[in-house]
Amino acid sequence: MRSPVCAVTLLVSACFTAALLSVQANGAGNVDAGKAKSGICAGCHGPDGNGGADPTWPKLAGQIPEYLAAELQRFKSGTRDNAIMKGMAAGLSDQDMKDIAAFYAGLSLKPGAAKSKDLALRGQRIYRGGIIDTGIPACMSCHGPSGHGIPPRYPRLDSQSAGYVEKQLLDFRAGRRVSVDAVMPQIAMRLTEADIKAISEYLAGLH
Repeated sequence: MRSPVCAVTLLVSACFTAALLSVQANGAGNVDAGKAKSGICAGCHGPDGNGGADPTWPKLAGQIPEYLAAELQRFKSGTRDNAIMKGMAAGLSDQDMKDIAAFYAGLSLKPGAAKSKDLALRGQRIYRGGIIDTGIPACMSCHGPSGHGIPPRYPRLDSQSAGYVEKQLLDFRAGRRVSVDAVMPQIAMRLTEADIKAISEYLAGLH
């Protein structure tokens, strides 16, 4: 049986290996074209990409464009299961996805704020140091010390809606969402609900 420390090392190594081996999509998106194509997206993600009325809907402003385009591909193929997003992505071409991703990547992310200082402090400890006893690596190993992610695969998480982050971690833990490299389900299954709330709260105020 692998020790928790060994598990942490393997998971962190997987993050960097996957990032290095990821093949970026050919060509770049057109920001102006993306703006013209993104009108319907504003209903949930806000006109400036900083989120809508439902806290489980993500902020898209400033997100890594390759990640956004890849997730749209996953919604379209059904690899990432979401009925609303599958419908939205169904009619998009590869170039449409790159254009929309480029538009949102160029928008300014508004700084968020944690609602609970105590929860955020607990989340900070996990994000920066992991939980060695249960084999949880530091989140910043893949998402960066400032939460800006590692292009092209690992998304930006700073100032992200706490409700969205919490839902995604719960979905990873329950097997409702999968990741390309299987790292996130392995991590999430070791997190308690209290851990998840703490990480989500910390990220909401990270900027």
